[in-house]
Amino acid sequence: MREVVDGVFELGIGYVHVHLVVTDDGVVLVDTGLPGKSARIGRALHDIRRTIGDVTTVLLTHHHPDHTGGLAEVRRRSGARVVAHRDDVPYVTGETQAVSRHPVVKLVGLFMGKAEPATVDEVVSVDGAVPVPGFTALHTPGHTPGHLSYLLDRAGGVLFAGDAAAGRGRGRIGSAPKMVSADLDAQRRSVARLAGLDFDHAVFGHGPALTGRAVEAFRTFAASGR
Repeated sequence: MREVVDGVFELGIGYVHVHLVVTDDGVVLVDTGLPGKSARIGRALHDIRRTIGDVTTVLLTHHHPDHTGGLAEVRRRSGARVVAHRDDVPYVTGETQAVSRHPVVKLVGLFMGKAEPATVDEVVSVDGAVPVPGFTALHTPGHTPGHLSYLLDRAGGVLFAGDAAAGRGRGRIGSAPKMVSADLDAQRRSVARLAGLDFDHAVFGHGPALTGRAVEAFRTFAASGR
């Protein structure tokens, strides 16, 4: 686990990141990682002198099980409020089952396991909602229809990009794996939209964080048209 900026921690759980944000009112989690790995979140909280009971809100970027795998357990143990976009809620709650025809995705799913369905307490249906003071929810569809990114008003702006984009190191970003994205054109438009914002730091579901005018990496990538 590393502290990206003051009070924003990046926790690696296998190949995916969970982010812990310390606020005046408790801890906000952005996503919950892989199924069966929620104990890692508890240990990370202990390392920053917090407990699972300090988690007040879970902000979901999207419904894929590597991001919602620990959600049900975290919600049971903490009583935290869960926030997700309207278009992804049926997948989080188990009302709708995601189906992929790509053989690699199917294979990964067998090893990863399924996320336990969980209740969503606050449904985001408008762009620019503020689910937690300081956090703005941005509808960035493409990877999933209801994908959300979050912009935190701290340290010059911290973007929680989820899988709208991926960190590539050396000040670069790339796209999320195309095989698991629902709409590639929408995903490109979402990256271009993020490139029009202003933020100094960006963290991702996959890949290393960017610090120091991170938005420039988004602008370069959006201009490439990839």
